[in-house]
Amino acid sequence: MLVDALLMFSIPMHTSELQFELPPNLIAQSPSQRRDHSRLLVYNRSDNSVAHHYFHELPKLLPPRLSILRNDVSVLKARLPGKRPTGGTVECLLLRPDDPPDTTWRCLLKPGGKTARAGSFGIDGEYNAQVLDSLSSGEYLIRFELFKDSDAPSLAQRIGALPLPPYVRRPADLADEERYQTVYAKADKRTAVAAPTAGLHFTPEILDRLKSDGHQVHDLTLSVGLGTFRPIETERVEDHPMHAEEYFLSPATKSVLHDSSAKRLAIGTTCVRAIEHYLGTDDPDIKSPTRAEAQLFIRPPYSFLGVDHLLTNFHLPGSTLLCLVGAFLSRGKPDGIPIVKKIYAEAIAKDYRFFSYGDAMLVV
Repeated sequence: MLVDALLMFSIPMHTSELQFELPPNLIAQSPSQRRDHSRLLVYNRSDNSVAHHYFHELPKLLPPRLSILRNDVSVLKARLPGKRPTGGTVECLLLRPDDPPDTTWRCLLKPGGKTARAGSFGIDGEYNAQVLDSLSSGEYLIRFELFKDSDAPSLAQRIGALPLPPYVRRPADLADEERYQTVYAKADKRTAVAAPTAGLHFTPEILDRLKSDGHQVHDLTLSVGLGTFRPIETERVEDHPMHAEEYFLSPATKSVLHDSSAKRLAIGTTCVRAIEHYLGTDDPDIKSPTRAEAQLFIRPPYSFLGVDHLLTNFHLPGSTLLCLVGAFLSRGKPDGIPIVKKIYAEAIAKDYRFFSYGDAMLVV
């Protein structure tokens, strides 16, 4: 596969190289007052310059006539409450269906051991769940019996809670149900357990302005999983087992990716993973939709196939997303991590807010 060729010459990297000091007060616990009032750091790769703006200025900062790709996935209210037969409380986090139909799911359980030993949990009149297996990944295989809903996502959307990231130290509230979704999230695509956070800054007005300025906007769908928060725990970066996430591309979006004249802006790392995985595979039929799994670990040095510009948030130390941003900044060279750490140091010095509810960075 072409993607394998792009990564085969990667030089060894120690995970310690991905660490940086981040003051805890810069980890955003809530979104900005308005979506487009978040700050925007702009890094220009042509002269290595950094400029500081606000997100509502985005339209005037972009190169002309871009093809903008965004992830239209919606976040499922995937935290299900439940009780064990003995009365103890359970939290079940739906991750992904194990096999159609959607009665058997891979889940996380809290507490896991007690619930697995009990063998079942549920809520009277709502659902009953059987613990079928404990997996080596720490996940559990759960079979649901539903009394009111047609499938587990419908149940979760009715009685569950949004799964805010682990570094947000508070429970989700009603405001999060709006703000932890993009304004273009599709209600029929509730397949993510984390938001594509670079898209959280957009408003309908900014999208309209981009279209009136001559940019074209195209959708893809990648079901963001908890692996996006999982730190690299191996000593060497390249030994990290990368998580897989399902994505969907329409024929219209695929045609943009195969258009050699297009200049493309990816809204977030989730779009990058889908685009790069797809273009790294053979596709004999570009007129049909594609559904596949991206299990692609992008790290320096990597030559990008279909992304010219990137809009992203600020990412966790020791994360695979930091590797992806470093690879994009260095344009196929191995020096991307020092570049991204230098940019992050300036962002920290200027009190940018980090992670999912934080500020954004545009790379042109």
